[in-house]
Amino acid sequence: MKHKILVVDDDKDMRDNLVEILAEDDFEVTAVEDAEGALEKVRAASFDLVLLDLLMPGLSGIEVLPMIKRESPATLVIMVTAFSTIDNAVEAMRKGADDYITKPFKVNELRMAVKKCLEQAKFRSCKMLLDMDDTFSSLANSIRREILLLIDQEGKIRFMDICRSLEIEDHTKVNFHLKVLKEASLVQKDERKFYTLSDGGRKVIDCLNTVVKGLTS
Repeated sequence: MKHKILVVDDDKDMRDNLVEILAEDDFEVTAVEDAEGALEKVRAASFDLVLLDLLMPGLSGIEVLPMIKRESPATLVIMVTAFSTIDNAVEAMRKGADDYITKPFKVNELRMAVKKCLEQAKFRSCKMLLDMDDTFSSLANSIRREILLLIDQEGKIRFMDICRSLEIEDHTKVNFHLKVLKEASLVQKDERKFYTLSDGGRKVIDCLNTVVKGLTS
């Protein structure tokens, strides 16, 4: 699913430039020219990220920032500011902005800021998922983590193949761990007795990869 980004800037050339760059990176981009338009969009739809110009006619970026956060607390906001207004951008971050970039910026700087912001948000959401009691207890055991990773690698796998792949001779033990994973809705077994990841299991694997990447980057 594409990330949805809202661009808010009264400068048409800047607005069009931002839309073009982000669309090239396969984001779904919407653009408006003022803070009032931004509020309308945020109230009508869900956005992953808002690129918000600091200085605009009418409501400024700093003034509309807390309104956006009240309407959609999970939406990330990157302030776009000129060199002379960095202090204001820092103040905006104190009020809830997740990052800022300064004009004029290079295309790669914009892309890196957007990527970093979205990755940090994913890291936070993954931490919340992994901290859930059922999920955490399911992942606390190394064998269960190995089973999840094996099923993810194979796509689908039968019970005896799990035992052989993990070199576990005690089949009762493997059966117990699979039962725990099934009760946590992380794995499922079809009518042909293949084990596969559930939607929840795929999210957990994705989150484990995200957390590991975040801790090592």
